[in-house]
Amino acid sequence: MEKWLVILGIWAMCATCAVLFIRGATGGSSKRAAADERARPASRASAGDARAAVND
Repeated sequence: MEKWLVILGIWAMCATCAVLFIRGATGGSSKRAAADERARPASRASAGDARAAVND
């Protein structure tokens, strides 16, 4: 029983490391960057400033 727990623990650690490595290796969502590059209408810009002020 102990041997199986050790083997299961090693496999679980390998799987966790693989998942974290794959998540780190892939690029993040580029939706926000694309949205920032586009010109925003004045109403959206002022709404963003108001949201930034509220968050501060």
